[in-house]
Amino acid sequence: MALATHGPRPKMAFSNRERQILLARDDSAIMNQVHATHAPDAFPFAVTPLLDIIEEIFHNSILGAVAGIVHQEQGDPHAQPDALAEKSLQNGFAEMLEPLSITIGNICSEITCKCSSGDDTDAATLAVFRILSKYSWDAKVALALAALAVNYGEFWLVMQHCLTNPLAKGIVLLKQLPNILERSDTLKPKFEALASLITAIIDVARCIVKFNELPSQYITPETPEMATAIALIPTAAYWSIRSIIACASQIIGLIGMGHEYIESTKDAWELSGLAHKVRSIQSHLMKQLIICNQLVDEKIHFEAYQGLKRLLQGSHIDNLKIIRALIHATEDQQPLYDGDSKKRVSLDVLRRKNVLLLISDLDLRSHLLSKLVQIYSEAKQHPGRPESQYELVWFPIVDRSTPFDDTKLKQFEDLKLEMPWYSVHHPSLLDPAVIRYIKEDWNFNKEPLLVVLDTQGRVVNRNAIHMIWIWESVAYPFTHEKEEALWRDETWRTEFLLDGIHAQVLNSAMEGKFICLYGGEDMGWIRNFTQSAKAVAEAAGIPLEMLYVGKSKPREKVQRNNKTVAEENLSHYLQNLTLIWFFWLRLESMLQSKIQHKRNVENDPIMLEVERLLTFDGSDQCWAVVSRGPDEMVKASGDLMLEALRDYESWQQRAEEDGFVPALEDHLRGLHSPLHCCRLILPGAMGSVPDRVTCAECGKTMEKFIMYRCCND
Repeated sequence: MALATHGPRPKMAFSNRERQILLARDDSAIMNQVHATHAPDAFPFAVTPLLDIIEEIFHNSILGAVAGIVHQEQGDPHAQPDALAEKSLQNGFAEMLEPLSITIGNICSEITCKCSSGDDTDAATLAVFRILSKYSWDAKVALALAALAVNYGEFWLVMQHCLTNPLAKGIVLLKQLPNILERSDTLKPKFEALASLITAIIDVARCIVKFNELPSQYITPETPEMATAIALIPTAAYWSIRSIIACASQIIGLIGMGHEYIESTKDAWELSGLAHKVRSIQSHLMKQLIICNQLVDEKIHFEAYQGLKRLLQGSHIDNLKIIRALIHATEDQQPLYDGDSKKRVSLDVLRRKNVLLLISDLDLRSHLLSKLVQIYSEAKQHPGRPESQYELVWFPIVDRSTPFDDTKLKQFEDLKLEMPWYSVHHPSLLDPAVIRYIKEDWNFNKEPLLVVLDTQGRVVNRNAIHMIWIWESVAYPFTHEKEEALWRDETWRTEFLLDGIHAQVLNSAMEGKFICLYGGEDMGWIRNFTQSAKAVAEAAGIPLEMLYVGKSKPREKVQRNNKTVAEENLSHYLQNLTLIWFFWLRLESMLQSKIQHKRNVENDPIMLEVERLLTFDGSDQCWAVVSRGPDEMVKASGDLMLEALRDYESWQQRAEEDGFVPALEDHLRGLHSPLHCCRLILPGAMGSVPDRVTCAECGKTMEKFIMYRCCND
């Protein structure tokens, strides 16, 4: 045994000077001596398995010590007998134990000798450093801890069996060790302080090991973040080994106490002070380790990100190579959840298919989801149609800076169950490099994206969601080329605006009737306008259909207006807020689609008209559009349009001669006032905004401002 034989209790109390050093600063002179002993040339060994064994020993002994209980049978009944053997065998560590055991034994003898003879702590600490001169800093701490584990473990092994084993009982009598059971109240503070200090030392040792395990291809000793840690590690090793000697001194000090033990809180205070010092050092090391790990992670993720970019720019036989790069999964995993069969499936279900990646966070709006479900379900009901030949996969993007707790997990699972298409089984299957690529190269910023991969895995559209909202399944195969072709066939007409919005008014437009679309929230204006419009239509003898389309952010006021319009039979209306939202979403999608294709208001009349409608909506005023066929359309703010209708008698003759819409437009031009205010509010998550926006009232270029608005505004 490494425990000293019976003798007087050594005096290892700290002097006032030592206490000042402990609480205030490191002794630079001692640290110079510590550095002078450091001459590493030993063959490196795996320190972690040794720390595992050490921690197992302390765990089995400290549990009883802190609880004030000595197990009377075979130690901790929950301990696993083969655990230590398994730890010693891993990574060939068992072969290293023989030469290490000699060093550990030498440290045990040195500590026992120094502590028993009453040498000061600095001398004992430097003596241990001399024995460990050829080892690295992490190995020094681990080997010194191993020596303490031997002393501490042997002590508790004897104490655990002293009541039932004659051999252990004899050793206790000869060494005059205290009766722990009888004195648990007085000794417990000391053992609690020992347990706290030993745990802190182990944490420091593991922290130093982690620095050595950082991959050298991503971080070197010359890296400033690493250099800062390297400068602190010798100090950490010094205070760890100094604390180890203090712990050993306390154990050796129990020898010879017998029944003469006098309660003292001084030892516990000294140990607690050391624990505070070691914890402080460990805290600094951990902060630096986090910084170094972040640096390594950034380089690893950047390397993976660059590899993903190269992969997506290349050509491939089929799409699975790309999909496997986007969804991180092992060969035996089934990383997709099939919303139809409610089962997990492999990536093979996507092989050689057009794949639409729905990219969103967990706050996917319900009306957006319901529209997607409608379009997808219609496609799957007619699997033979060309426009149905695609698969949809949801990529859930979560904020990894906050924990993915049970609340988020439930939100994710609930959302996944609403989707009839495929979903990534868990957000963790999306590698950070993939998320970075999605955000930086595909410009994901909260608003959902629909990225299109063809059968070979090529990205043929970074965001086809605008095509879906404008043309639905007709947009298949959702490529940029298809989008260009669809726009070439479109003209600005009421039928295009109302496609999929209101069937009755759409049919009336196709029959050549006059159509009036109007919006806003002022119910007083709505009553006056609809009554005036109906009176003018009757006077002019024209068939007029009117449709209230609310606002782009429909709330309770628009819902109340809808109810009033219905009850008072003022006009047609969109029957729910989802339809109103979809009408305005299509307009925003048209604008975004044009921007993606580098169009502007000077060379694209459809884009000009879309901007003007959105500008009316953003002005918080009411507005109206009157049209007939593809060539006659006039628009104005609500006040101007109402004034023009009330002045109908003044332009009635022109209406009979030139046509109703041209005459109305000419009259509105004369009513225009330079005092007006228009604005266009676009969501920041659109990804891009038009370079130039013209005023819907006067046609002048509008000034650009930045506005921050709460979603509940």
